[in-house]
Amino acid sequence: MTSTPKNPEEWLRTFENAVRGSDFAAGRTMFAGDAVAFGTWARAVTGLDNIEREQWQNVWPRIRDFHFESDARIRTTGDSAWIAAGWVTEATAPDGTPFTRPGRGTFVLERRDGKWLAVHSHFSLLPSQSDSAHGQLPGRSVS
Repeated sequence: MTSTPKNPEEWLRTFENAVRGSDFAAGRTMFAGDAVAFGTWARAVTGLDNIEREQWQNVWPRIRDFHFESDARIRTTGDSAWIAAGWVTEATAPDGTPFTRPGRGTFVLERRDGKWLAVHSHFSLLPSQSDSAHGQLPGRSVS
């Protein structure tokens, strides 16, 4: 059983453990039922059932060694908080080759009835800086 995080810092570590263990039940206790999420798999989903089905169940079982980086930025004001953190995980390419998969995540938390819950999350992979990913602006050369 997962203990209730006392602050946003504990919330982040507890959620990290849920992701790492593919513990959907623990993850669900940390999100509001009306949460909205943007993910690496799902474009945008509303509601906890949809977040679990469309994002978590498609990603968590496919990754290993998930962790947030130690330099997470966390700000709390009253019953609201935000977290911005880099993350790293291991994944397997279609050819079976393991690779490191870095990204970043942002959370908006609200304290509801004394419990910190995510009302919004946004996970993304690190952006590619290549011309093939972003294209080139007309009339500009890339150095």
